[in-house]
Amino acid sequence: MSLTAAMLIGRSGLTAAQTGVQVSANNIANASTPGYSRQVLSLSPTRGQSLGSFGSIGRGVSISDIRRQVSDALQGRLWTSQSEQASASAQLDSLSSLEASLQELSGNDLSSELANFFASWSEAANLEQSNTVVVQQGQRLAEFMGRLRRDVLRVREQIQSQIGGLISRANEMLNQIAELNTMIAGSEQGRPNANALRDQRDMIVTSLSEIVDTTIVQQPDGQYDVHVAGTPLVIGSRNLGLNARQESDGSRLTSVVALGTNDQPLNVTGGIVGGLLASRDIGIEETLKSLDETAAQLAFEVNKLHSTGIPNPGMTQTTGLLGISTTDRTIAMNSSLNASFAGLPYSAENGGLFVNLKHQASGLTQSVRIDVDLDWLTNTGEVGFDDDTSAEDLRAALSGVDNLTATFTADGKLRIAADSGYEVSFSDDTSGVLAVLGVNAFYSGTTAADISVRSDLLDDASQLATGRLIDDTVVANGTALAVAGLQAKGLDAFNGETLLGNWGNRVLAVAVDTEYASDRLESTGIVRQSLEAQRAGMSGVSIDEESINLVNYQKQYEGSARVISVARDLLDTLLRLV
Repeated sequence: MSLTAAMLIGRSGLTAAQTGVQVSANNIANASTPGYSRQVLSLSPTRGQSLGSFGSIGRGVSISDIRRQVSDALQGRLWTSQSEQASASAQLDSLSSLEASLQELSGNDLSSELANFFASWSEAANLEQSNTVVVQQGQRLAEFMGRLRRDVLRVREQIQSQIGGLISRANEMLNQIAELNTMIAGSEQGRPNANALRDQRDMIVTSLSEIVDTTIVQQPDGQYDVHVAGTPLVIGSRNLGLNARQESDGSRLTSVVALGTNDQPLNVTGGIVGGLLASRDIGIEETLKSLDETAAQLAFEVNKLHSTGIPNPGMTQTTGLLGISTTDRTIAMNSSLNASFAGLPYSAENGGLFVNLKHQASGLTQSVRIDVDLDWLTNTGEVGFDDDTSAEDLRAALSGVDNLTATFTADGKLRIAADSGYEVSFSDDTSGVLAVLGVNAFYSGTTAADISVRSDLLDDASQLATGRLIDDTVVANGTALAVAGLQAKGLDAFNGETLLGNWGNRVLAVAVDTEYASDRLESTGIVRQSLEAQRAGMSGVSIDEESINLVNYQKQYEGSARVISVARDLLDTLLRLV
């Protein structure tokens, strides 16, 4: 062992102490830097020099590496919790906007409008309201449903516009991660020491996880493979990309998140995008569907009663609202091949109806039953609709009634006219075919978007059919009482629920979903805070700890410098003796 070796040992100590001071200084400087991970200097003894039979002696200290103090497993859980919290927050915001649009229990809501509509019929039955008030209340209800639908669609459109922008931002982050992968792999060359680049990449992944559900798989060379919704998007330096394409269902556009390379749809459930998609597909779409179903069943049930009602004065002619193409007129009304009927939210059933012709001069009434065969059986008893009633069959049957003519207008609507001196009415329609065809209907339209009181009824409220033929006797308020009774009637289309009850269930479901999103946001926030605290304990900078490290490195430096000084003095002494 020479004095030169002692000086080299001292020099290694100086280098290690200098590096330690620099690492601690860098940690202290970045103590408040977001995303910074504390760096730790690792030292190891240099391999010793053999002294023969005396063993070996060390040759100083070496710097092993400067590594970030990070737990990959903890960081992965933190990214997952951030994704879940962002999803819950986005879902809560969207559902809160939806809930505000419905305005339930405010007095200015659909339940109140439905109740007011049925109340107007009840008051008309008791001669407390005029026909005009009933018609106006019916149109007010229709317009309210249209406005409500537009309000809900606006919430949906806001979500659609957000998704496109978020996917663009996510793509930018994916590109940055791919670029950093290349830089890190090139810089480290097998040694994980590109700490600043790794911190930068982790910060980008953190932001990405708040947009979409993100999973990271780290490769041996330090590169990240990024998976979104279980699909790999970044593989090394290659980014396959995300795409938010638009699909149309004929009435509105729907954003679909897909893989950029082959347009494969991705089931994104986390992050802001996942929360927006969930609130759109569950809360908003279900509300739109329920609103349209409510409008359709309201129109159908009211029309079934109104079509068999009797106005004062009586009808001499009426024209249906449903346009039937020439081809569809000869196809059974229950056939899936009949495009004019297949797209309706309701359908006629096997049954029949009575046509009543009143001679105006004598007051005598002739009633003729017309069967509507929609039993899905042929004349031989086999399953099929070949022998079931078509619109043309119904027209021909109506025209076969004395003093009655039924024709199709140029636009395919069924027109029924009594001969001069006669009035026509209908009763006991167990098939619902009149309501389906819109004969003597109260409402037109099949969704909340287009429901409206029949246009000629809006112009002339005297055509309102408040009367009804019951047991061969005309009851002046029969239809008005029957429509008022719909408020409490359970409907097969709603599994026995009333119109108000079915809509109330949807409103309650929105409230429950909103409350659940709020609870989920709170719980995921607690989990995230806990994980962030754990990460701060491991990767965060402690000023006190770094200050102690500085003192230790200072002492190490002073001690190493003293070793060199002593070795130099001994060397000077040796040189003077020569």
